[in-house]
Amino acid sequence: TADDFLQDVYMSEERYNTLTNLLLTKKNIILQGAPGVGKTYAAKRLAYSIMGEKDTSRVKMVQFHQSYSYEDFIMGFRPTQTGFELKTGVFYEFCRKAADDDRPYFFIIDEINRGNLSKIFGELFMLIENDKRGVELQLLYADEQFSIPSNVHIIGMMNTADRSLAMLDYALRRRFAFFDILPAFDSTGFRAYRKNVNNPKFDKLISAVQQLNEAIAGDESLGEGFCVGHSYFCNLTAEKVTDRALSAIVEYE
Repeated sequence: TADDFLQDVYMSEERYNTLTNLLLTKKNIILQGAPGVGKTYAAKRLAYSIMGEKDTSRVKMVQFHQSYSYEDFIMGFRPTQTGFELKTGVFYEFCRKAADDDRPYFFIIDEINRGNLSKIFGELFMLIENDKRGVELQLLYADEQFSIPSNVHIIGMMNTADRSLAMLDYALRRRFAFFDILPAFDSTGFRAYRKNVNNPKFDKLISAVQQLNEAIAGDESLGEGFCVGHSYFCNLTAEKVTDRALSAIVEYE
């Protein structure tokens, strides 16, 4: 439920409602933010909250990288012991599965800005637009018409600190809505978590990180994309908050 999402992910109800409306109308969104703000953590929970159940069969997650290609994603020829065989890719299979079902499906792409999107999506780049869903197109390798069902939603994630990789082309920007996930130290959920931990040293560390984030956000050469996310500090309990544990986070993470 939405309440489950808000309990797990430190976000205000207003921002959650904006995010779900954006995903349902635009069909494609990118969650962007600094490392450690919980983008990957939020993505699956967002899908489950819209479904109203935790159905892992309707959620697929992949990670893009420089070697990821159309052949991995849609279809292509793969070597076999006797020659080459046409194999379908992960997104093709996911769309075929979703086409037989009326319920919402969610395709999650981590590090979406690290892949060459024009190369990976190929001719389907046009079909991911919300008003082109259901429109059929001839596939590159197969003699068949293919369309992306309207119940498929794409959630991409990217770190705003990856400046060298964040030069996204306008074709991509037009097809996705961009939603900022921010460090949530001031959220109701994180404040309740701090209260449960109930440790003055932990509180002092969080206050120092918040001051640091203000300085980073105000720095012209850095900016909000380089802030420290809250997830580094989220796996602690009152018993686990020791000098050594806090020191390890600061020194090594």
